[in-house]
Order: sequence, then structure tokens, then C-alpha cells
Amino acid sequence: MGMGGGGSTGVMNDINVTPLVDVMLVLLIIFMVTVPMMNQGVDIDLPKADAPPLNMEDETQLILSIDAELNFFINESTFTADEMPAKLAAIAEANPGAPIFVQADGDVPYREVARLLGAAKLAGFPRVGMVFHPEEG
Repeated sequence: MGMGGGGSTGVMNDINVTPLVDVMLVLLIIFMVTVPMMNQGVDIDLPKADAPPLNMEDETQLILSIDAELNFFINESTFTADEMPAKLAAIAEANPGAPIFVQADGDVPYREVARLLGAAKLAGFPRVGMVFHPEEG
């Protein structure tokens, strides 16, 4: 019963993690292959706006509009797309911090709405809001 070597008859106290590592590597490979496939062709159904109406009684509110023929308006005045940034910058300088509201016809391409939003932000309006009619029903 000495310390001599030969065979070991004791119980092994270590955990064999090799099967766990194998399973984790297989899962990692599966996720690496499937995640890029999940991002392609995603259909997005944007939610409808269900918000209370804004108080529009204040006459000093600035409203930017685009109609279906892509005519641009600041309140009731008509402007071209090229004149819009200069006019907005002058208004923003005279009324710093004033909110501005954007409304667009439903048939206007999103590109034009984004262009108007960008012009308002670049002119210096910190708060730009969208005007819409809530869905009835």
C-alpha cells in the first residue's frame, strides 16, 4: 500500500467538458449560418398612428406641407424645394427653439417627406413633429 505507481483505482473528480464544448461549437455554427438568412427579405408592417390630436389653436405654429403635386408650403405660402432651406433658416433664426410640424399628402413619396424633415432639422428647428389624421374605426 505504498505510493508506487502501476494502476490507479481511485475515482476521478474532474468533469469531462469535451462533449459540452462540442455541442456549443455546433450551436455556434448553426447560429452563424442561420442569422444572416433571417435578415433578408423581412416584411415590415408599420403600425398605425393612434395618438391624441395636437392643440392647433396657436396661430404662431409653423406648418410645412407637401401636396400631391409636390408643391411645398410654409403655412399658406408656396415655395419651391430650392427656396425652402433658406426660408426655414431665416424663420429658425427669428424663432429659436420653436416647434415645426410637417404634413404631407398620402401619395407623396417618402423621399420627399424625408427631404422636408431634413431641411427643417438642418435649418435649426430642434423639434419637428408629424401631422396626421388618426384612423377612424
